[in-house]
Amino acid sequence: MVKVRFVTDKGEKVEAEGEVGISLLEVAQAAGMPLEGTCEGQMACSTCHVILDRDWFRKLPEASEEEEDMLDLAAGVQPTSRLSCQIDLTDALEGLEVHIPPESRDMQGV
Repeated sequence: MVKVRFVTDKGEKVEAEGEVGISLLEVAQAAGMPLEGTCEGQMACSTCHVILDRDWFRKLPEASEEEEDMLDLAAGVQPTSRLSCQIDLTDALEGLEVHIPPESRDMQGV
């Protein structure tokens, strides 16, 4: 299991964990984070947008051109923004800290 910490837009820290190989989006949803993931990881939306600290961002493989295109549609994008559906957990991501943008809303959970 890989431990992950989510930081909400209010600064609350939520600890979670997931198995190696699953997406960060799956871990976030299981932890109750407001990431909708409307397209279910098919990279056809930006509703799973997260922001990483620069050090963690550098540890990830580069975003694909398709992911970059989807991030262009996300609100509140930062230089270290990624789509959580495109980040698969690995042992190297143990302790990953992820910030949930204030604009994130899970309309399916309403």
